[in-house]
Amino acid sequence: MGYQLLFSDKALAQLRDLERDRGLTKRLKAVRKTLWYLESNSRHPGLRTHEYKSLVGPSGEKMFEAYAEQGTPAAYRIFWYYGREKGQITVVAITRHP
Repeated sequence: MGYQLLFSDKALAQLRDLERDRGLTKRLKAVRKTLWYLESNSRHPGLRTHEYKSLVGPSGEKMFEAYAEQGTPAAYRIFWYYGREKGQITVVAITRHP
């Protein structure tokens, strides 16, 4: 099942920052690939998606973390929850591993 991706203002700003920084081209590519996987198959094993219990969505939704990178210092992660309506995923943050 495919999903429509929605982005919080914070996630959009973080994505734009990645796009502007030419030194982060490799990381941007990894983030875009991860977003594509989320859109096409949120359970893809390459995402290593798991529930992130210390955060919840605005209405108490389960929050998930997907790996954009691994085995890299300050590896990027994407935090998201299943969206407002069926077939949607809301991306909350695109950031370095906390």
